Formats: sequence, structure tokens, C-alpha cells
Amino acid sequence: MDIFKVFTIESAHRLPNVPKGHKCSRLHGHSFRIELHVSGEPGADTGWVMDFADIKAAFKPLYEQLDHQYLNDIPGLENPTSERLAAWIWERLRPALPQLSEVVVHETCTSGCRYRGPTP
Repeated sequence: MDIFKVFTIESAHRLPNVPKGHKCSRLHGHSFRIELHVSGEPGADTGWVMDFADIKAAFKPLYEQLDHQYLNDIPGLENPTSERLAAWIWERLRPALPQLSEVVVHETCTSGCRYRGPTP
């Protein structure tokens, strides 16, 4: 069973490593939509994989670091692509949320990435 909780962060960034003249090299912002997926079997008594409130509580410190911030200033996000943002979230959230199975980052309504952890 896979459950998920969705968060939205408003953040600015620029991509420093794109070719000269690329539109993403300029400062701009996004309403990033972040999905945190947790996998497991529903508990016999609770009937759920995990309380959604527990996912929210685990993500809160990261949410506070990311929302209404300039992502390039955050250590580890100096080149804040959607891919790097997803991996950054995974690395910091997985210890607090061991059932985390996927981080999805929607950069726009039509573009994003899905991260399921490091390749073994």
C-alpha cells in the first residue's frame, strides 16, 4: 500500500550550470508541489499505513527551511534542480520517516521528477 501527502512551497532559485542565455539561469520562482509517499501494510487496528499527521510533522523542519526561501542559499542546493531538490528532501527526511518510498517534485504544472532513493 502506498499513501502520500502533498505540500506546496513557494521558493525562488536560479540554475547556475545551464548554458549561457538559458531562461533558468535568471532568478525566478515556483510554486513547487511536493508529494511524500510512504509504503507499508495497513495496521490491523488502525487500518492505515501511517497517520498523515506524522508525515506532516516529519516534513515540518524541511518545509520551514524551503518555503519562501532562495533555494541556492541552502547548503546542498547550490544548483537547485528538481532532481537535486527531490534527493535533498529524501536524504534529510528518510531517517525520520523510514517508510518513505518516493519523493515527487512538481516544478510546474507539467514538469517534475520522481525520486525513489539512491540506486544500490
